[in-house]
Amino acid sequence: MKILVVEDEENIRKVIKKMLEINKFEVLEACDGAEAMDIFYSEKIDLVVLDWMIPKISGIEVLKRIRLESNLPILMLTAKSEEDDEVEGLEVGANDYLKKPFSLKILITRVKKLLNLIGKRKTYGILDLDINNHRVYIEEKDINLSPKEFELLNYLILNSGIALNREKILSDVWDLAFDGDYRTVDTHIKTLRKKISAEYISTVRGVGYKFEVVKR
Repeated sequence: MKILVVEDEENIRKVIKKMLEINKFEVLEACDGAEAMDIFYSEKIDLVVLDWMIPKISGIEVLKRIRLESNLPILMLTAKSEEDDEVEGLEVGANDYLKKPFSLKILITRVKKLLNLIGKRKTYGILDLDINNHRVYIEEKDINLSPKEFELLNYLILNSGIALNREKILSDVWDLAFDGDYRTVDTHIKTLRKKISAEYISTVRGVGYKFEVVKR
C-alpha cells in the first residue's frame, strides 16, 4: 500500500518513512501542502500521514481539499496541544490524530488500524471485504470477483458517498490516462453490479458513479 507522508521537518519525515518502509509500505514524501496536493492528484494514495503546521498550504486546508474528493484515511500529526485543535481536525475529516512527540510504534499501529490490516475484514452494511485474501461476502455468501473487480470495488468503498467521474476511476484503478473511451469503467461497473447487487453502486447523472452502503 502507498502512503503519503506530509511533513516539513526533514528529519521527522525521513524517520517516519524508514519505519513505514520497514513495515512493507511504499512511501511518498511531501515537504509542504502544495506538493502534497500535487502528489494526491497524480498518484494513487492509500493513506496520508499529514502534519498540521506545514508551509504554502496548511495541513488542515490540505485535509479539507482532500475531503472534497476522497474518503481515504488521514492521520494528522501536530505539535498543537489544545483540545479544540484536535476537535477541529476530527470534525473536518481526519480519521485519527497523533500529538508530537509520538512513538513510532504507536504511529505504525494507528496506520495499520486505519488501513484495516489488523483485522481481517471491513464491513459495510451487509457486505464484508476481506482485504488480505481479496474476498467479498454478502450476508456470508462468498462472491467471486476478478482481481480488477475487487480493486474497483475497494476503490469505490474507500470513496464511499462521493460521486466519482469515469476519468478519475480510470486513472486511479487502471493507471490509464483518459483517451475518450470510458467503456472499460462502464463494463466493469456493470459486471460488478450484477455480482454484488446494483443497489450498492448508483449512477450520478452527468458525473459518474457512487458507492452507497446497503443496510438490511
